[in-house]
Formats: sequence, structure tokens, C-alpha cells
Amino acid sequence: MYNSLCRHCPKFHLYIFAFDDICYNFFQKYHFNNITVISLNEFEDEALLTAKSNRSLGEYCWTCTSSTILYVLNHYNVESCTYIDADLFFFSSPQVLIDEIGNNSVMITEHRYTEKYNQTETSGKYCVQFVYFKNNIQARTVLEWWRESCIKWCYNRVENGKFGDQKYLDDWCTRFEGVYELQHLGGGVAPWNMQQYNFIKKRGKLYGIESKTSKHFKVVFFHFHALTFHSPIMFTLSSFYEINSKNIYKYLFTPYIIEILKVRRKFSHIAQKEKYDNKIEKLEHTSYEEWCCIWSYIKVKLYLNTFF
Repeated sequence: MYNSLCRHCPKFHLYIFAFDDICYNFFQKYHFNNITVISLNEFEDEALLTAKSNRSLGEYCWTCTSSTILYVLNHYNVESCTYIDADLFFFSSPQVLIDEIGNNSVMITEHRYTEKYNQTETSGKYCVQFVYFKNNIQARTVLEWWRESCIKWCYNRVENGKFGDQKYLDDWCTRFEGVYELQHLGGGVAPWNMQQYNFIKKRGKLYGIESKTSKHFKVVFFHFHALTFHSPIMFTLSSFYEINSKNIYKYLFTPYIIEILKVRRKFSHIAQKEKYDNKIEKLEHTSYEEWCCIWSYIKVKLYLNTFF
């Protein structure tokens, strides 16, 4: 994600909240431009620590989402802060998404589920993957409400219209003023909606074409939710969602795998911390997926400067 931002976004700064010592020590040891790493000791307050005592690690990470944004707004001189999931990969600048917000103060992104994967009732209409907040009173009103709600309840289950930190977003456009729903289809391409698009390359840029409207759009980022590591060189894009085109592997999956392999080659000790799932689901194009993994490994291994 960081490398893709470096390629496509000339001005950015990442505030990374390290939830363990391994992560914190890594970023302390190596110099990365435009990164500030924040430890749990710096970040956690009494309310978060109380919530931490009755939640799983995953639930606690969700609980902290709103608090990480608020921490950045409170401690750094920034005009805005965008929460982004670590498994996003950028194919073009996200500035076009931020420009959409206009005079609004908060921006949220829809899941845009393919109908057969519609989980709106359980997982929510919106995805906590790319959530933008200006540093103003209007945005802070939303953010502080979200933080308070998550501290009270944030669990990996559906209960009374809630699910994790995510379903709290469902009514923001009516509950609060200044909340904007992103319209650009290129912000939020993901396994649960990729079936709706065809993907093409034009002059080195990646575009999507919405099947039902033939609308063309530049792909800004893809959310690699549930990408699975099976071995040091074998990966699965998705075991849960249909992959209906080889171009998904060619233009989305393969560049991401190549990036992972390059990072692992530069920081070889990272591989020692990886955990592998040995169960490979036999889905359509699995053999092509395996070929993409092997080809990517060979390309990185041999430093081939070719285009896929």
C-alpha cells in the first residue's frame, strides 16, 4: 500500500498505529519517507484500555479505528485525515476522490455489493476502508460520536442493528450534516463488487467499465480483502467471491503479488513472521491464478523489467 501511494500520490503522510512491538520496531529501524509510527503506549487511553479487556484482538482493532483518526487530528497539524485499510493498493491518485467532497466534512464509501453477495443487512451499506474527515467541528461531531459508540459496543457479531465499527456508518448521511457518499466507482473496487466491471489498460492506466452502464472510470484503489497466503510464492485472491475474468488476475492480482514479493525480497526477515493457509480452494481459473503467482515470483527473482 505504501509503495503504491508513493507512485501515485505526490503529497501524503501515513500515520501508522503499531499494535505490536514487531510492527513498531520495524518502522523504528528502517527509514521510510512520509511515515510516522505511533505505539500503543502513546495512543491508548483509559476508555480504550477498558474496552480492550473484553474484546478479541480483531474486535479491539475495529474499536480503535475512530480513535486513531481522532488522535491524528488532535496531535498533528493536519487539515484532514483519511483512514485507509492496510490491504488497499492504489492504481492512481486518491486526490480525485477527496476532491469530490467539496464543502462537506466527512466522506464514506459504499460496498457496492454484487447482488448475490449483498451483505448490507449484516455488514453494512458502507465499508470502513477509506473514510475521510476534515479537521473541523462538523467532522469531529461525527467522529466523536463514532468513537463513543465503538467504545460502548464493537464486536464481531450482528446485534441490534450493529456489527463491529462498520454498521454505525449506515445512517450517517441522515443523522449528521456534512457527510458525503463517494460517487467515483474507482474508489472501493473489491472482491464483493469486482464482478460488475470489466478491466482494461489504456496508456498504462487501469480502467474499469461498469457492465450495466458501460461507464468508464479510472481504478483508484482495490481492496485486497481476504487475500490468502498459502506459501512464500502461492496466494489466493478470494475464496469467497467469483472471479469472472482473467483480467482481474492480470491487472489487479498480479501487480499486488509482485509488490509483496519485492517487499519480502528487500526485507527478507518478514517472511519468517508469515502464516500460511494450506487449503487452496479449487475455483474457476485456479490454474491461471497459480500461473500468475509463479510468473510473478520468476519476474521478481530474475529482476525482469518487462510489462505483463
